[in-house]
Amino acid sequence: MEPLITIQHDEMPVYLAENYDGWSSRHVVDCYVKYARALFERYGKRCKYWLTFNEINAVRGFVACGTHKCDNQTHYNAAHNMFLASALAVKLGHEMMPGSKFGAMYASSELYPATCKPEDVFRRLQARRETLYFVDIMARGYYPSYSADLLSRRGVTLHTQEGDDKILREGTLDFISFSYYRSNIISTETKNFNVLGGDLNPYLPKSDWGWPIDPIGLRFLLNEYYDRYQKPLFIVENGLGAVDKVEPDGSINDDYRIDYLKSHLQEMSKAICIDGVECLGYTMWGPMDLVSLSTGEMKKRYGWIYVDMDDKGNGTLKRSRKKSFYWMSKVIKSNGESLWEE
Repeated sequence: MEPLITIQHDEMPVYLAENYDGWSSRHVVDCYVKYARALFERYGKRCKYWLTFNEINAVRGFVACGTHKCDNQTHYNAAHNMFLASALAVKLGHEMMPGSKFGAMYASSELYPATCKPEDVFRRLQARRETLYFVDIMARGYYPSYSADLLSRRGVTLHTQEGDDKILREGTLDFISFSYYRSNIISTETKNFNVLGGDLNPYLPKSDWGWPIDPIGLRFLLNEYYDRYQKPLFIVENGLGAVDKVEPDGSINDDYRIDYLKSHLQEMSKAICIDGVECLGYTMWGPMDLVSLSTGEMKKRYGWIYVDMDDKGNGTLKRSRKKSFYWMSKVIKSNGESLWEE
């Protein structure tokens, strides 16, 4: 079992947010590198795999920026400082911990054109670039050619300094990690596109919370990333939020979760064994039930292990194994061979 450490997971120290406006300030880059050095000194001998940021491409919608303004100008410049911080941490980590591997985690959903109309296909290309903008910079070490148009359309002027290009080039990622839960479609009529969204695909079933379920989308995404970057990949979030029922005998028969995980793991296996994608690993969100980040509910359960607590915080906190726990144990013990059993 290998530990995997995320250096910043959507949090910003209040002092830095209040006194420096979070990632708007270059000073926070220095603070981040100092923090990373402390982590490397303490855990470097025990941890090989590191993530510099969690879902950094969702930075415009998260509090990770720690900025007081929520406009494009502020957030894209804050993201630039985060790119620099990541690159400096990667370079430092390689120097302090030879053989260490660095990635960053990206919120990822597959996106399809709603029709074969050229306009819809090109809209998909533009939307995909907006999502992959963050990965392109951190994995390749430079701003892509389309970034000038993207930033211009959003009224953004980047505040760069001499030497920034060199920092980005010297601190590229070793691997790319991502979350995957669903896919969407997009057309010229789509109004509310964001990094995780678009329009619903009428051909896909949905979860209890309306998220489209698309196992093939995971294989599509693995191939898309690997073709684009030729770097190892790591699936660090995937799972199904659902309402679980505890039976009178205490059992939780979550066959729907087993179906979800089985189909997604099968597509991951195909990407590795048939398509030749290099995938370092898979971690599910999450082994135990927890309060859902997206909705703030306990009843939206993801784990193989049931936790006795309701949305109000009431309950014994007793943990119980669901049917999916025993199924997943078999998958792990068989190294995936049981995925193909009827």
